[in-house]
Amino acid sequence: MGNVVTQISCGRQHTLAFSPSSGKMYSFGLGGNGQLGTRSTCNRKSPAPVKGPFIASNNPSDIDSEECCCVKKIYAGGDQSFAHYVTANKLQNIDDVRLQDPHRIICTLNENIIQKWLNHSPGRLPLEISNEIDLVFSSASCLNGSFLSTSHPDHYSTSSKCSGVDMNTARLLFHRVVQQDHPEVTQQIAASLEKHLIPRLNNSPPDIEALRLYLTLPECPLFSDRNNYVTITIPFAKLLLNMKEAPLKVLGNWWSTLEPTVFQRLVELYKEVVVYLLQMHKMGIPSVEQRIFTCFLDTSLRLLEILHMVSERAGHIIQYDKFYIHELDDLIDIRNDYVTWIQRQMYPMGHDGGVTLCRYPFVFDAQAKTTLLQTDAVIQMQMAVDQAQMQNFSSMFMPAVESVNPCLILIVRRENIVGDTMEVLRKSKNVDYKKPLKVIFVGEEAVDAGGVRKEFFLLIMKELLDPKYGMFRYYEESRLIWFSNKTFEDIDLFNLIGVICGLAIYNITIVELHFPVALYKKLLKRKPTLDDLKELMPDVGRSLQLLLDYTEDDLEDTFCLNFTITEENYGATEVLELVPNGEDINVNKSNRQDFVNAYVDYVFNTSVAPLFECFYAGFHKVCGGKVLELFQPNELQAMVIGNTNYDWTELQKSTEYKGEYWADHPTIRLFWEVFHSLPLEKKKQFLLFLTGSDRIPILGMKSLKLVIQPTSGGEHYLPVAHTCFNLLDLPKYTSIETLREKLLQAIDHNQGFNLA
Repeated sequence: MGNVVTQISCGRQHTLAFSPSSGKMYSFGLGGNGQLGTRSTCNRKSPAPVKGPFIASNNPSDIDSEECCCVKKIYAGGDQSFAHYVTANKLQNIDDVRLQDPHRIICTLNENIIQKWLNHSPGRLPLEISNEIDLVFSSASCLNGSFLSTSHPDHYSTSSKCSGVDMNTARLLFHRVVQQDHPEVTQQIAASLEKHLIPRLNNSPPDIEALRLYLTLPECPLFSDRNNYVTITIPFAKLLLNMKEAPLKVLGNWWSTLEPTVFQRLVELYKEVVVYLLQMHKMGIPSVEQRIFTCFLDTSLRLLEILHMVSERAGHIIQYDKFYIHELDDLIDIRNDYVTWIQRQMYPMGHDGGVTLCRYPFVFDAQAKTTLLQTDAVIQMQMAVDQAQMQNFSSMFMPAVESVNPCLILIVRRENIVGDTMEVLRKSKNVDYKKPLKVIFVGEEAVDAGGVRKEFFLLIMKELLDPKYGMFRYYEESRLIWFSNKTFEDIDLFNLIGVICGLAIYNITIVELHFPVALYKKLLKRKPTLDDLKELMPDVGRSLQLLLDYTEDDLEDTFCLNFTITEENYGATEVLELVPNGEDINVNKSNRQDFVNAYVDYVFNTSVAPLFECFYAGFHKVCGGKVLELFQPNELQAMVIGNTNYDWTELQKSTEYKGEYWADHPTIRLFWEVFHSLPLEKKKQFLLFLTGSDRIPILGMKSLKLVIQPTSGGEHYLPVAHTCFNLLDLPKYTSIETLREKLLQAIDHNQGFNLA
């Protein structure tokens, strides 16, 4: 036809072409949906002009009629065609027109149109504004064309890796248009989303650009309004879950590129939905609505599960604890939820279809996980006891069946606590480790209701970690220990330490174990990293980080390293290769990351493999299972060794009193005055004296639940601790000097047990 064409755009099976000399667009291909803009649904094999008031000018001043426009850009996708154009109307300088209906303007949400909506007089919305709002918020096209990034305004900025959307603009404009001062606008937007937009969205969007609204829409404040959870927020989540794999994968890619604050807002939104639903359930839901409630809860949790996986794959967009729902402990019976979950795994066909939160363990905080672990331990203990009792019952009638003790009994001497313990545990079967643990110190009168067990763990771990055994290497700078690969001790001792650690967790008892987080990572089958090496050996970790951060070209000459490691053992220096022929491989810019990885692997894995394997085997004899896998490494560490987050005011608040004592009793006032005046070390000694450990359980200070009761003896008596129950017998001292003297005397002599 002789015309110069400067733009071409292709849809599914149709093509647009733009000729600037005439200002006209031409189209050809399939036209069944009116996508050719010819006001016909016929197909065309040759180009035909698109119907419309288009003129050949790029200057709005040349446009002498509001009916005329000049084309700036053409777009096609799927069975749709659009034109970006300039009109004579300065307020609508640039808009989109859909070619199927040249007189219908496809608006985008922008500051000008929002200002127009908000400038109307209070009261009922004018029909024109109401229609415009409905047009924008009922149309996926309008929302997909809004909030485009100004740094990449081109059509092609949207890809499977990049949304091309400015999320900050989306948030600002949504918050601008949804305001309490303009309820009629907000109501119209909510109605359009609920009745028109969300029901029309399908599970397979026609083009990648059609996914933009799935990213931006949750920024709308209406989604965070509890009144809209059931009508907007949850149905939107259902759309995402029903989406086909390919578009959902693209959306996952886009989520992974969001700023952490933006991604966290989305997570917090659906955490709030879960809390709301559980609150409603706790208040009571009619049986006829139970099924829909289950669907809503499952939908919200499944979306959170997808977001959690996206975050994990992207290297933690937000920290794992940002997914925790801390209100769960107050909203559900976690123990019952766990039992139900176990039963459904055993009998998958026999459940009522309700949701168990244990299917979504990423929402459990450390407190909830501890409750799960305790519940699991109680169940396993009860099963072991039942099995023992059944065997004992059978032995009454069948002499060949040996009777067994329903508890794991450790009778030990203080002076030979390691040898006596090893002797008992070597004779024990794996099933015995699951029984309740009872400890008896030879020559001491005490019934183990928990306190004797606490001191046993304290003493045996102190003995096993003693440098005289040479089983562990102590690092002065970090004050931590790690396995010594040059020990001469029996390797079975490492198995014993693993069993002891497992028994401590299984019996909910804190032990003193100064290992880095790397140990707990390995117990959970996760790989230690350079950060773990920095924790254990800060000086070495800093040096390796300097190596990685070095930017100059003289790295080889500056660091003079090869793939070896130098160790000192018993005064002798030994050079070991990190890889085969490592001594001949110099560390340079291209392989320095490999060197650091090999160094970390040697320290935490290769050099101690047989020792850790024994420790791991012993630990998992007692404490393996699915519940343990729910923990993060630092949470597992807190389970084993407790923490030092001391809150002495919280301790005082949570203390209970018996008999004549109450919070304002004169003796109690004296006691807390003396206690708060003690230095930190003496306060820790008091905890050790009263509870059997100077560290705080993972559940915090309030979980200690101290109890103070009066005694009938005079002021010359010492306070007495019942560590089994965290109970303190406190004589009725009348002077602060006497109370201080007697309390310090008691806590300075805190070993040994007698019946009181």
